[in-house]
Amino acid sequence: MVTVAEELIQSDLTLTRRAGESVSFSCGGTDQCNTAVVDWYQKKDTRELFRMLLSISTKNGAITKGYNHPEEEDFSAVKKQDGWELEIKKVKDVHSATYYCCCSKSSHRDRIFGSGVKLYVTDMPVLKPSVTVYQAASSDHLEEKRSLLCVASQMVPPVVQITWKRQEQDGSSLALTPGGTEQLDVIESDYTASILLIHQRDENSHTYDCSVTHEGGTVEQQIEEGVSQSPPKELPPDTLSTNQTLTERPSSEHPVSQKQVKLLCLVYTVLITKSLVYCCGVSLLRLVRRSCKHAAD
Repeated sequence: MVTVAEELIQSDLTLTRRAGESVSFSCGGTDQCNTAVVDWYQKKDTRELFRMLLSISTKNGAITKGYNHPEEEDFSAVKKQDGWELEIKKVKDVHSATYYCCCSKSSHRDRIFGSGVKLYVTDMPVLKPSVTVYQAASSDHLEEKRSLLCVASQMVPPVVQITWKRQEQDGSSLALTPGGTEQLDVIESDYTASILLIHQRDENSHTYDCSVTHEGGTVEQQIEEGVSQSPPKELPPDTLSTNQTLTERPSSEHPVSQKQVKLLCLVYTVLITKSLVYCCGVSLLRLVRRSCKHAAD
């Protein structure tokens, strides 16, 4: 059985290039590999399986090919400050895919992978996300639970990573623990939303940071518990057309109230679903105990 762990470091979420430009993919953490070879895999959106590209020696950048990949001649190795990277000297539309680095940790059956970097080949410029944070529901509606909502939209490319932190009284940021909070992410074609469910009761009001990591940079927004925050002023675009000009920014055609209703319905749907699953589990447990009791009698 092959074990897979996300342990190699691929720090980029996405890379965006125009056709004809060059691009390279880094892979960190290779000191834990038991061989001086890093394998590279490609996964296209239209193909479910990973496909082997080539192998690169971490010592001298020597390349091993012969895996019958139709584009293998387009790839090479380039020496950078942190080691050897996978390179495409002239990007083509066909290179749009996600690229993963991989190596053997202790044996050929114990493989570790990076998180993958998605390459976008487009003429559209990289645009930072527009980030809005506000309270999805108050504690009066959810009893002991409170909900905060962070929405990232209007970004190019459309891939982001959202993390939450809590501001302490001394000004430092504290990473949130799974026991006290729960993060639920919803990824759509035109926006990414992150719902922070706060479980523990606390009489003090806290300030929370929503940090959105994107290829164009990191965008952060703060919100204080109990303080009403206005909903987003506009909806994210339904799609990002490749026919848009380089200076054209997506616009909205929908009213604000529709966006607010959709997001609030999303929060309550998630909470109701969790409650139903919990009730079904409790009911099933009671039935099993009752059956066991009758069998014993």
